[in-house]
Amino acid sequence: MSKILKIGIANRDILHHNAETPISLEEWFKKVAQSKAFDYVDKTPPKEDFNKYQSLSEKYNLPVLCGGWFYKLGEDDDLLMANLKLGAELGSKFHNVQIFLHHSDGHILSDNEIAEKYLEVYEFGEKTGCLPSFEIHINMWSEDFLRIETVANIVRNKGATFRMTLDHSHVIFKINNKEEMGMFDLKNQLISKEIILDPFVDDNISDKWINEGLIWLMHARSVIPNNPKNIKGRHPDGTVGRGVQYPFIKPLPGQYHTEWDGSKLVHWKEVIKKMLKYHFENNSPLECISTEFIPATDYGEGNTYSLFDNAVACANWIREEMNNYI
Repeated sequence: MSKILKIGIANRDILHHNAETPISLEEWFKKVAQSKAFDYVDKTPPKEDFNKYQSLSEKYNLPVLCGGWFYKLGEDDDLLMANLKLGAELGSKFHNVQIFLHHSDGHILSDNEIAEKYLEVYEFGEKTGCLPSFEIHINMWSEDFLRIETVANIVRNKGATFRMTLDHSHVIFKINNKEEMGMFDLKNQLISKEIILDPFVDDNISDKWINEGLIWLMHARSVIPNNPKNIKGRHPDGTVGRGVQYPFIKPLPGQYHTEWDGSKLVHWKEVIKKMLKYHFENNSPLECISTEFIPATDYGEGNTYSLFDNAVACANWIREEMNNYI
């Protein structure tokens, strides 16, 4: 029988939203523990907070099982290794890795460069015990979805295991999204059927990644097709957030900038269901699903619905779906 999956919550230094009065880290751990919805915390803490996280993790029986960060190659290579080491010392099994599209010298990273970096950190992770998992993510090399298979093949041809983090919100929000069609030639890829985004259509990209057994870690943050831009959040250049987060539960009046329709979550939920089905029927390598409702600009910044309540509701829903296989 396939292993029971652990469900975690990402720590982003707030509980409900970024306009609230901050609470202490201990109060955050206490709230997470009291919810009884989570098996672990997902966080790579600053080095100076290591002891605090370690102590609270033990006190509240919430291991910091996963972490993650983003890296620019040529600039952050040492940081990546240091974070893998820190994760291992904290007891983390996985470190989620986001790699920017461009090297620090400005050139676009090639598939071979990505694969070479993966193999380097893969070997280091195997030694330390904290395993790197490369994430599909906007604003990173992997937003060009077809590159993932190419890099995975290079890695596998070298005799290594390619570990991927699936955050399918970055796929689903692009469905029927005209502006997103202009990214990485996606419009033409859809016309030629090189890529299918809709999880209800055969041979869609999420199914391919799942059925190849690439997924070792999963992030759960709900979105809908053609997800509304986050007009409440602005980047330094004045542009609004791309919109890669949609409340899992109905917001109270004034908490979200757009009318909410829970029926539109069906595409996002379908990928979760397919991942669970594959896992329990095929003994997939997936171990952890981290709920990740966050306050960053492209996500929930400026809105006042509860990120914590959404994470709890999402975790409970995933657990209910898992019960179909247990």
